[in-house]
Amino acid sequence: MFKPNPMTLALMLAYSLSPALAAAAPDVPPEGSAPVLLPGVVVQASSLELGADEMTTPATVLEGEELRARSAATLGETLEGQAGTTATHFGAGASRPVIRGMDGPRVRVLSHGSEVMDASTISQDHAVTVEPLLARQIEILRGPSGLAYGGGAIGGVVNVLDDKIPTRVPARGVEGHVELRAGSAAREGAGAFAVTAGSGNFAIHAEGLKRDANDYRVGSGWSGGSKVEGSDNQTQTGSLGVSWIGDRGYLGLAYTGQRNAYGLPGHSHDFEDCHTHDGELHCGTHGDEEDGHDHEEEHGHGVPRVDLRSDRWDLRGEYLDPFAGFSRVRFSAGLTDYRHDEKEGGTVATRFRNKAKDGRLELQHQPLAGWRGVLGLQSSVRDFSALGEEAYVQPTITRRQALFLLEEKRIGDWRLEGALRHEWQDIEVDGALPDRSHRGTSFSLGANWRFAPQYSLGLSLTRAQRLPTAEELYADGLHTASATYEQGNSELQRETSRNIDLSLRKTAGETTFSVSVYHNRITDYIYANTLDELNGLQLIEYAQGDAVFTGMEASLRQQLGRNFGLTLFGDYVRGRLERQGGENLPRIPAARLGTRLDARWGEHWRGEAELYRVARQDRVASYESETPGYNMLNLRLSYGTKLNGLPAEFYLKGENLTDQLAYAHTSFIKNVAPLAGRNITLGLRVSF
Repeated sequence: MFKPNPMTLALMLAYSLSPALAAAAPDVPPEGSAPVLLPGVVVQASSLELGADEMTTPATVLEGEELRARSAATLGETLEGQAGTTATHFGAGASRPVIRGMDGPRVRVLSHGSEVMDASTISQDHAVTVEPLLARQIEILRGPSGLAYGGGAIGGVVNVLDDKIPTRVPARGVEGHVELRAGSAAREGAGAFAVTAGSGNFAIHAEGLKRDANDYRVGSGWSGGSKVEGSDNQTQTGSLGVSWIGDRGYLGLAYTGQRNAYGLPGHSHDFEDCHTHDGELHCGTHGDEEDGHDHEEEHGHGVPRVDLRSDRWDLRGEYLDPFAGFSRVRFSAGLTDYRHDEKEGGTVATRFRNKAKDGRLELQHQPLAGWRGVLGLQSSVRDFSALGEEAYVQPTITRRQALFLLEEKRIGDWRLEGALRHEWQDIEVDGALPDRSHRGTSFSLGANWRFAPQYSLGLSLTRAQRLPTAEELYADGLHTASATYEQGNSELQRETSRNIDLSLRKTAGETTFSVSVYHNRITDYIYANTLDELNGLQLIEYAQGDAVFTGMEASLRQQLGRNFGLTLFGDYVRGRLERQGGENLPRIPAARLGTRLDARWGEHWRGEAELYRVARQDRVASYESETPGYNMLNLRLSYGTKLNGLPAEFYLKGENLTDQLAYAHTSFIKNVAPLAGRNITLGLRVSF
């Protein structure tokens, strides 16, 4: 069984290599020197190697100090403070990004451009199998700007970049980092390491992480107690990759193994005898019938747990000037064997399996009449099954193929772009229901106008089609983790989104800002329609109706002298159905408004204080409760120095410092698993 021990390896690695590398460590700039202006960050998920300020739709890039300051145990927690981005929050083990009020299959999560083939799109209690602490860069593309990765990503794309397949040989032969951290709210301890070594044309990379967290404490005043029972999380992950690297490209292979064990808060055995009759819920037995078994005796006591295992192989390559007319070819392929068991009292109640293969090829052509672009194709096969007491989804095999084309042209201060994608999907189901096939065509047109120095205006018009998932088509049964009884609809058709996105930015100078507004009208929108509710259990049926999403995101930063900067930020989204007088859609995030003060003292100290308000969410769907608003105060402080000649960073994070009792409206289990209370995190990162 794959059991990396990254904390031990990290410490051994740091002490063994530190004497040899101390002399080669980069010098810290002298105190009082002018701050260094870094070049614009390239957004890898754009496929055209664009800077974040060149995108026609908003893009956020987290890297370096900012990424380390915001990294958390899950991807959703890491990104929830970004503009237009929140998280699903399912205890401490599972949290997926919600972008512009959309989640699940409408938000595509990528690992270095390849789709993460786990089961997190199926339900909020399923973890995303990427590790933020091992990420080099995380990109968020908001809105349907990621047509190269799927017409269904109408909420956005999250691309997590890693170094597990090296693309260059380290200049000094070896480089890497070690990181240790501890948090107070869950008594969490985590350790991670990454090291890359190479010589000549070959490089090898190894990385690992181990995390151990207990049940977390919530804010003061919760009627359920001081901690969320079953919110513990234990994670082990490790990766080993090797590459051949030449003057014109590289070819690499990597294996990644991940083992997660986490609890499922809010699980109730009271729902296990619930069923449906004529569109209504009924719980218990009929007449004088007896239950026939004792759940507590069968499963024991305690909160159910997920035991997750994921094994993935990745192949990536790139080659410059492969043949006439093309400047670059990129390809990637992945093979995933994912399994998670939902256990009660040590007994496997339900087993989810997902065996998947995916491949992607991109050809970047030479300029034609001033147009530069990428032609690509993508293919995947997903074999999914759920067996056991809560196997509410039929076993299915989903095959997808797609062709896409991205083009851009620059004319003076204008950058024009267009994208086209066509997808084929075939789903085979193991059961009496019919197999289904769908086709979809998506396209977008956009322009970015630099109408003055430091200023740009971006406009994007998109028509995107999302094909229904196997779960939406064939779900049928009880899902106690989310307190729902789900019914699919095998007659669902593709949904069509028509989106307009307008962005105004100022990217340099003492005052910078970004403002984005969008309007997304979706025909045949697929949603979970609640038909009935009984004792907290909801009967939902996947249905279709026309929906409208409207919103905005904004931030304004003002430099205050040499050392300080003040930022105002906020976001808002409104999601509703057009029928029945504009009925609200469920789990739409509440509006946020906040301020952030950042500071730098000399060459060593960095700090940030953040205060924001999340508004009350009273625009709720049928059978959905309102969520009170709350204030959140966070503090981040770091100190850069050297340890034994190696660059090191000590950091301190204080989150929810006022210990507010807060609920995430986006969560299925918001009332039984509030957000964490006051949490102090202390960490150390050493680079070599």
